[in-house]
Amino acid sequence: MGEEHYLVGLDLAGRRVVVVGGGQVAQRRLPRLIASGAAIEVVSPQVTPAVEGMVSAGEISWTERGYADGDLDGAWYAVACTDDPAVNRAVGSEAQRRRVFCVRADDGSAGTAVTPATGDHDGLTVGVLAGGRHRRSAAVRTALVEALQAGVVDDAAGPVLPGVALVGGGPGDPELITVRGRRLLARADVVVADRLGPRDLLDDLAPHVEVVDASKIPYGRAMAQQKINELLVEHAKAGRFVVRLKGGDPFVYGRGYEEVQACTAAGVPVTVVPGITSAFAAPAVAGVPVSHRGVAHEIVVVSGHVAPDDPRSLTDWAALGRMRGTVVLMMAVERIALFADALVTHGRPADTPVAVIQDGTTRIQRSLRTTLRDVAADIREQEISPPAIVVVGPVAGLSPDGS
Repeated sequence: MGEEHYLVGLDLAGRRVVVVGGGQVAQRRLPRLIASGAAIEVVSPQVTPAVEGMVSAGEISWTERGYADGDLDGAWYAVACTDDPAVNRAVGSEAQRRRVFCVRADDGSAGTAVTPATGDHDGLTVGVLAGGRHRRSAAVRTALVEALQAGVVDDAAGPVLPGVALVGGGPGDPELITVRGRRLLARADVVVADRLGPRDLLDDLAPHVEVVDASKIPYGRAMAQQKINELLVEHAKAGRFVVRLKGGDPFVYGRGYEEVQACTAAGVPVTVVPGITSAFAAPAVAGVPVSHRGVAHEIVVVSGHVAPDDPRSLTDWAALGRMRGTVVLMMAVERIALFADALVTHGRPADTPVAVIQDGTTRIQRSLRTTLRDVAADIREQEISPPAIVVVGPVAGLSPDGS
């Protein structure tokens, strides 16, 4: 066994870094080098489209030719990642002469530096080396970052400042919350949770965290929302960090902006963490793409909490009837007969395909395929109940095998 590597953090901001090669390896290494603020030059006859995008954005410079001795002049750090071992050896030799640390992507032991498997969490950078066993270092890195995100490992970051975070928990599967949402949830003093939020995540909270079930707050719909707003403000002003855990995305029919306005009016700091909306996620896991090349060029997401003829309705049903693309109906099960009727009345063919997905992404997910003509009867017959997403349009008739 050879000597162990010395793990160190390099300050590359403003310093010249040369990457020889513009293929897939360079594409993977460049984003973190760009984030370091380094002045990066890529030397390669060709680059991948993604690397070319970095050039176009002004993040790196590209010398469009093969490597030549002298390219490392003035460099602080070099990465040799061409698919030609002879070129990589030549880069390594020049780096050795110039005393520039060099990573050999094709043969780590032949370089003077190695790249650890790295991950980020709340201002921390975790780096793991495993003596060239890359799968092991990557697996350990991933496990450590996930443990930090879930609060399994204490990151000793100290208390979060009082305030409110509106976190979109996603469509129901606890793994579909965002990384940032999971991190903030692990730091909460108080969690105000929705009925449709990912409930399994609440089991992971520390015992001291106060959980408020927003679905059990009394009063009518408007009063309940007002009470939730008051609770968020009250807990934040008492010095606590509050996570408002909402299903889907906070701003997609989640009344999240009302909560932002209430916090702002009370002088409470508020941050918004977007989430995966069930409007797109539930169809996706049921095999329905809400858009598809040559099939749908438009997607409209419609709230079904009021009927088409209700004076409170803000939806142009005549326009939806004329559309050829995709209509996604949320909260529509109760009034589906009225919505289907309105679409057919205004021009949608009665045989337009429809997909209905109940409890999408959860263990109890179920779905049906039908048409506008039959959707109301089929939902009744199969006892589909909320929460469910209704997808109307040609995409609902597609199948993975192209039939």
